[in-house]
Amino acid sequence: MLAVLVLSVVFASFGLILGFASIRFKTVGDPLVDKIDALLPQIQCGQCQYPGCRPYALAIAKGEADIYQCPPGGDVCVKALADLLGLEAKPLHPDSGQEPLKRVAVIDEEKCIGCTLCIQACPVDAILGAPKFMHTVIASECTGCDLCLPPCPVDCISMEPVNEPCWTQAAAGLH
Repeated sequence: MLAVLVLSVVFASFGLILGFASIRFKTVGDPLVDKIDALLPQIQCGQCQYPGCRPYALAIAKGEADIYQCPPGGDVCVKALADLLGLEAKPLHPDSGQEPLKRVAVIDEEKCIGCTLCIQACPVDAILGAPKFMHTVIASECTGCDLCLPPCPVDCISMEPVNEPCWTQAAAGLH
């Protein structure tokens, strides 16, 4: 019984210390970065030359990147970023590519060998499956970034177009 009491006191002490530390050493993010990140399409495709939307948002906030480098966001995203930052909207940068139509990955289940390489490559966890079992794509979660295509050893993944823009104001809550 004494051991239980001693352990309870030790754990309660650690809990108090951790609680104090979480309040005392709390880190606060940059609200501007959060606002910029919220306007980006969250595709994590890297077409902006940054590894994802959050690093791109951070670079925009620091003035290290321009607002017109996101092809999936297109002109709607550039305009929203310009409005937020008080800048002039520019056309999409030609080196970044064209604004794509939304596409989703489709796995040919007959060909899939269950290697899980596409699952590991997907930045938004839109692919489900287990080793040596057929995989499938959650179409509503797929951002169409194409990052699952290169690692597939049997080329069983294709990108199918969806008749809607890749990113819209409605998707970002900018009605």
